[in-house]
Formats: sequence, structure tokens, C-alpha cells
Amino acid sequence: MEENKKIRIGIVGTGSRGVDCFGQLLIKRDDVEIVALCDINPVRAKFAKEHLNVAANLYNSIEEMAQKETLDAVIITTPDYLHHSLSLYALKQNWHVLVDKPLCTKAADGAELIRAAKECSKHLMIGFNLRHHATLKRLKKLIDDGELGKVFLAENREFYDGGRTYMARWNRFYEKSGGLWIHKGSHDFDIFNWLLDFPKPLRVTAFAAVNVLKPEGIPFELEAGHEPGPGCNTCYYKDKCKDKWELTEDNLKAWGDEAVAQDGYLKNTCIYTSEKDTHDNGIAMVEYEGGIKASHFECFIGTKNDRCYTIVGDRGVAEVSLHHNRITVMPRWNEKGNYVIDVPPEDGSHGGADPSLVDMFCRVVRGEAIPNSTAEHGLLSSAIGQAAEISRREHRTVEISELF
Repeated sequence: MEENKKIRIGIVGTGSRGVDCFGQLLIKRDDVEIVALCDINPVRAKFAKEHLNVAANLYNSIEEMAQKETLDAVIITTPDYLHHSLSLYALKQNWHVLVDKPLCTKAADGAELIRAAKECSKHLMIGFNLRHHATLKRLKKLIDDGELGKVFLAENREFYDGGRTYMARWNRFYEKSGGLWIHKGSHDFDIFNWLLDFPKPLRVTAFAAVNVLKPEGIPFELEAGHEPGPGCNTCYYKDKCKDKWELTEDNLKAWGDEAVAQDGYLKNTCIYTSEKDTHDNGIAMVEYEGGIKASHFECFIGTKNDRCYTIVGDRGVAEVSLHHNRITVMPRWNEKGNYVIDVPPEDGSHGGADPSLVDMFCRVVRGEAIPNSTAEHGLLSSAIGQAAEISRREHRTVEISELF
């Protein structure tokens, strides 16, 4: 690109991630211009334009946007099942693409996207923002420097109190998200792959269920003649339900009755009575070549919010709290004694990871950098997530080779 030319970007999907994360970060930059906003719901698209205060054109489809706009890049933040088709279309327009995780919900689709990106010589970058988190970057350096020796065991336990809202949103449907082992777990499987320097995943076993967020889990007595829901804002029990998630006045401009009338989507459906076929907790285990093993635990119940990693090598163990930005290192023979690394927090959402991700993408579009999260990386984490979904639903160990 010309040195002083602004990057012309379109955002496809004007939900919370597209607007409140990527949109807000882009408008702070003087080298970027958001020229187009695309969403199937015109109410949300109009709100996004007003909220971001940009002179962007509004479109209901990516095809219409392609006909009328000259873009350098697009950012795709739609429901996961659309990532493959939209990314493929965008690449065929010769646009650089940043697609929020996951790359796809089926491994075979990811392979097609890799081929398409190579054919058009454009970058397809994945929104793996955790790669940009200061604490995990420090952990990666610790491993790469050999402080733990040869790593053979890894664990992540994710406690996500806010994750219960997945049972209120589109994420709760397997057909739209590919299941939460893909929608949510793709982050964590990618971190394993990245920390371990991308060993080949061989097989996956997973267990998951909805144990709490179902009608019999409602934590208060119902009154005769009053059913809960359908959404928190209008629920009869909202004053006594400690799990309510009321949309703010600003939220209602994008997700209220006017928007619901367009597509029928209610963002804060009752998490207990909603139809769902994903999970509110589970454990997945991955075996890699070379005998490396990893386990990922996710729980959307409770009040704790943290990602807790344990990395074991033949020279030591590291334990990480992402919430506290802390790494505790325990050398195997205690030669140095145990020591703690407190990583200074960075400004911005997700511990400063989102601004770093956006900056990386802009430098990629300008030709100043190559992506640190590629389509190949996205395919690996999606494949592990897909295998975990098959495993939990079919009650068996799944060979990664089955997916290709």
C-alpha cells in the first residue's frame, strides 16, 4: 500500500464484537477508514454507524458490499457457521481478511480457505487475541527459552462466569456455533498448539453436558401462572433472578424490539428455559505426536473468572493465572527456588490483547508484517474442537485424521 493511504475496511457482522471491540479500536487509528458496515439486520447496522460515528455505507449482504465498495480488507464477526462462506467470498474479492475465531466449524472448510488464500495471495488472519495477551506471550518466551525443559503435559482450566450468556444467545445452538468446543475452545486449543510449537494433534476425547442451566436448575420457586422469560428485560422474575442479563438502553437500540422484528433474534433469552444443544461445562483431552498431552476444562457456572494454565516440562512446572497476570515457576530440582513473574497489565479489552491484534492486522494489510495467527493455525484449533464435539456426542475417542 501507499505509505500515507488509509486502509479501507469493511466490517461484516455488526454485533458486540464487530462494533464494541473491532469498530471502537479502528476509529481510534488515523491510518484506517471504516467505509462499510454489513449486517443482515438493518437496525443493528444503522446503530453501529451511529454508535461509531463513521460515514460508512450500510449493506445487507457481502455481495452488495463487494459490488459498490473498493476495500483493502474486511473483518468478519458473524456467527461462526458463516465464517467459511464469508471468508471465502472475501478472499475471492482480493481482500485481506481478519475473521474472528473460529476459522470454521468443519476442518474440511478450513482446508478450502487455506487454498483460497494462497491462490489470491491475500492474508487470512484469525482473531486469536489470546496470542497477544502479555502474560501468555511471557509464558511462551519462558517455554521457548527452555526454562521448563521439554514440555510433555499442559492443562488449562477456564472459569467464565460471563459464559452463561452463551445459553442466552445464538452460541447455544450447535448448528450456528459448531458447539462450544469450537466457539469457545478454539481459543484454548490454539494456545496449546502455539505454546507447544504446533505438534501434530492425533486424537481427542471429550465429555460435556448441561448440568445446571436447564429448567430444573432455576434457583428460586416459580409462582403459579407465571413462566420465566422469554427475555430478561421482560421476565416476571427479573427482580429475584441473580442470573438476569438485562440489556441497557444503548443495547436496546441494537437488540431491542425493532431489531427482533427484523430477524426474530432475542439476545437475552432465559438461560434456564432456552432451547440449547451445547454445554455449560466440560473437559476435553488432546494427545499430540511425541506423547504430549493437553487437557482443557471449561465451566460457565459460578462466580470465578480466570484462565488457569499448568505447563509441565522435564525441567520444571509453570502455573499461570491470566486474571492476575501472574506466572509461578517451579524448577524441578529447585536449583533457583520457585519464583513468580508478575506481568504488567496492558490497556484495552482482553488484557490489552485486542488492541495488539488489531494493530497486527493493520500492519499485515500494509505489508509491514506477516500474521502470527494464520489460516493453518485456525484449521488446527477448529479440527481439535470439531473432534471434541464428535467425541462428546458419540461417546468415543476421535482420530483427527477422520476429519480430513
